[in-house]
Order: sequence, then structure tokens, then C-alpha cells
Amino acid sequence: MNYYFTTTLKDDFDTAIQKVTEELKKEGFGILTEIDVKETFKKKLDVDFRKYRILGACNPQMAHQAISAESKIGTMLPCNVIVQETEDGKVEVSAVDPVASMQAVKNDTLGGVATQVRDKLKKVIEQLN
Repeated sequence: MNYYFTTTLKDDFDTAIQKVTEELKKEGFGILTEIDVKETFKKKLDVDFRKYRILGACNPQMAHQAISAESKIGTMLPCNVIVQETEDGKVEVSAVDPVASMQAVKNDTLGGVATQVRDKLKKVIEQLN
């Protein structure tokens, strides 16, 4: 089982970020965090790196259900979506599969929520093309 869904876009990096954000919004997600890995690596390590951004996406309703079902599940939230530039200059977008990442948690209620989130994130990735 893969732990992510992915697609490659023909858009430039900034357009891809915008499209991902819009598609996430359609599925009820907002961006809680945004980590610019390229900038962080340069600042902290003085290392040049490709464009790579981690978007911490959260659907408040689903997060509430998950935390209500399993109080420690916040350690696995928000759902990360990455946008990165590939070696050939394309842009790849990948989203975590929450079902795969939460397999170790034995809680049927949480499993149902994870499946709902998985379906929404998978739809986001599919709608980008």
C-alpha cells in the first residue's frame, strides 16, 4: 500500500501551489502551515535545494471527528501535501494517504474518518489534472 497519492502537473510551481490550495478548499480543507523546504535548507544548512513546499492541510470537521475518536491523533495532523519541482522541471504534487499513515491506530471510528479524508485528498489530486 502506498502512503501517498501523486500527480505531475505542467504548471509552474507558483501556479501549482495556487491550484492545490483551491482544490483543497473545495474539499473543505484550509492550509494551517506552509513550510518552504528550499528556503529552510538554505537558511539553516546553506544548502541549495529544489523548490519544495509542505502544505499542512486541515479539514476542521474531519479533524474534530478524528480527535474526538482518538485524543492523541493530533500527532498525525494536519494532513501534509507536498508540491515539489522535479529534476526535469515539472511540478509534482503528493498528498498523504491517512488510512496508510494511521494503520497502527486500532480504532474503528478513526478508520472511518481516515477513509473519508483519504477520499477527499485523492479527489484533490485527481482534480489537478
